[in-house]
Amino acid sequence: MKTAAVYIGAAIAEIAGCFAFWGWLRLGEPIWWLLPGLISLIVFAYLTLVQTDAAGRAYATYGGIYIVASLFWLWAIESMRPDRWDIAGASLCLIAAAVILWGPRG
Repeated sequence: MKTAAVYIGAAIAEIAGCFAFWGWLRLGEPIWWLLPGLISLIVFAYLTLVQTDAAGRAYATYGGIYIVASLFWLWAIESMRPDRWDIAGASLCLIAAAVILWGPRG
């Protein structure tokens, strides 16, 4: 459960950091938006240093969490409600992440 909380925090930090750059480049926000964006990306990098036996497996699992968090961001911050295809795709990604994380290994 701790790993899931860390992944959720990392996803929020990554999306917020990238959105700060998006806002500056695409939305015409002031350049000072880059400072909290950089701080957020540093937090993301720190949070992804979780204890695991394989970094690739950890990042693959994180990818599923990131996708779901991105859709929550779309809804909460950008005021665009995810459609049924967004929900279906995110569900498939979470199922795939669970298989990667908890699949039996010999």
